[in-house]
Amino acid sequence: MLHVGIFLFNDVELLDFAGPYEVFTVAVGLQEGLVGRVFTISEDGAAVRSVNGLQVIPDYAFNDHPPIDVLVVPGGNGTKAEMNKSKVLQWLKKQYEASRLTMSVCSGTRLLGKLGLLDHLTYTTHHEVMPDMATIAPLATVEKGVRFVDNGKLLTSAGISAGIELSLHLVAKLWRKEIAHRTAIYMEYGNWEELRRK
Repeated sequence: MLHVGIFLFNDVELLDFAGPYEVFTVAVGLQEGLVGRVFTISEDGAAVRSVNGLQVIPDYAFNDHPPIDVLVVPGGNGTKAEMNKSKVLQWLKKQYEASRLTMSVCSGTRLLGKLGLLDHLTYTTHHEVMPDMATIAPLATVEKGVRFVDNGKLLTSAGISAGIELSLHLVAKLWRKEIAHRTAIYMEYGNWEELRRK
């Protein structure tokens, strides 16, 4: 069974995590049997508030969550604080190393960049974060005008809604394209495959 773990923190961008959560839970629900599980994690397991004030209660804390196969790192203004927390960075690095795949949405790239995980790779992020990323990850190359970039183990998406396309791409990659299509149809998301990506 595939475990998808979504990192949450205060001032996280709502759609950055809710979009992937919806995609992965719908994809799991469309399949027979125990093919996957989606859950959320925060540093201490306490409730967090999104950028616009929605309170969310995570399923787990850093010290009690199940193994993570796919790690989702969302963005939001809170990434500026999270990237300076040694405990958070240590946990993210450990999960990246242990996971099968890691994806960031929007300014979640700040955290990956701070860890050096984007060095010598191409990535994308929210257009307003690109100048900041040039300082955080000077050895990485930003690709503008794409919805997401797939580097194999590490994937990045552009801002906010682009995380939905990247999640659909991952559903096709992890299970099969038919499941991704059925998920998009259920969500009435349109022809996600025609969106420009790398």
